[in-house]
Amino acid sequence: MGWAWAYLVVTLIGAAFVVNAYLPVRAEWLAVPSFFAGWPTGELPIWHIGWQAVATAFFVSEGVLGHWPGWIGLALSVVSWAGLVVLAVQAARANTVLGRAAEEVPLPAVPEGLDLPASGRATMWRFTRLLYPFPRPARSVRVHRNLDYVGDGIRRHRLDVIVRRVDPPQGAPVLLYIHGGAWVIGDKMQQGLPMLNEFARRGWVTVTINYRLSPRATWPDHLVDCKRALAWVREHIADYGGDPGFIAVSGGSAGGHLASMVALTAADKSLQPGFEDRDVSVDACVPFYGVYDFTGGGENEKYAEGMRDLLGKYVMKRSFAEAPEAYRDASPLFRITPEAPPFFVLHGTNDTLVPVDEARRFVAALRAASPEPVVYAELPLTQHAFDVLPSVRCAHAVAAVVRFAEGVRYRTHHPQ
Repeated sequence: MGWAWAYLVVTLIGAAFVVNAYLPVRAEWLAVPSFFAGWPTGELPIWHIGWQAVATAFFVSEGVLGHWPGWIGLALSVVSWAGLVVLAVQAARANTVLGRAAEEVPLPAVPEGLDLPASGRATMWRFTRLLYPFPRPARSVRVHRNLDYVGDGIRRHRLDVIVRRVDPPQGAPVLLYIHGGAWVIGDKMQQGLPMLNEFARRGWVTVTINYRLSPRATWPDHLVDCKRALAWVREHIADYGGDPGFIAVSGGSAGGHLASMVALTAADKSLQPGFEDRDVSVDACVPFYGVYDFTGGGENEKYAEGMRDLLGKYVMKRSFAEAPEAYRDASPLFRITPEAPPFFVLHGTNDTLVPVDEARRFVAALRAASPEPVVYAELPLTQHAFDVLPSVRCAHAVAAVVRFAEGVRYRTHHPQ
């Protein structure tokens, strides 16, 4: 009887993970735990079926089906597996959402010779992603590590340049990636790697950067560092086969915020202390689940209060009440001008760390002000950080970003 009760407890835990993936808890004090439970469940549903199946086989071998708690546990397991299968199907169907998003803002056709992923098909996906869907070293690329982009020896002023090993690039477009971590944690080798490696394999030169973090750093130190890295890329990337004439910027979460700020503030020389004469403009921006409003507008006031509290204590070092204009100036939402470059904004509807309303308001404002393409993909049942693991959904998102970036690049070099 003891094993039967233990099996029921295990199945209840598994079912809770599945329910949370569908209906994440958005209360402030549970939003982070809900994310950490929902993120791997949504991105690795087949793995969850696997561990639950192994657990079920073990408990059945111990005779749990001879007692009523065991039968209830088995029923819960079957329901959980059905829910996980739906999550897996939803991840596979992300290609449909991404394809529709691209169709809303058509880009110029590009030559077939570019070998783009077919619309709605993720070429980086392999069956092995189901067996080992975790970041791994890519043997097809070479990484030039820890290049000092300021020259001051500070550890956080380092970047990596990634290029393919076979047929090294010459005059290739560049993708600069900015990691997330709430402006207080994170590292260049922890995030964005599936996309960076895929772009590098396709002949791009990709760059991933570190920058100073709070609480040691105070805004806008983070953004200034990103602009310094961009200035370094424009000056030195040709040494690695890159074309300084086409640079796209991307990032996730706080990195999505910083990437958007980089794209929208090229004319603000006050954010370039000591290097005001350098060109820090970009040709395209792809923010993933970014933060776009420091002032706390939108539908979720509890989220806004928590974000302002974090920013006031660790990042801005001033409360919103003390410096509302500083919070506004640090918000991409209020930096939009008609000069904004093309954007591709991606966000999940189940994001508990940054509500999807942030992206909706940002995209609406961009489309109202900018004549450039603004593509928006809102992914159902998708949590924060969905692109960190090389999952099926991540692969579809990367394929869509490839097509967007190549379309913008082709249009840049072949104006209508």
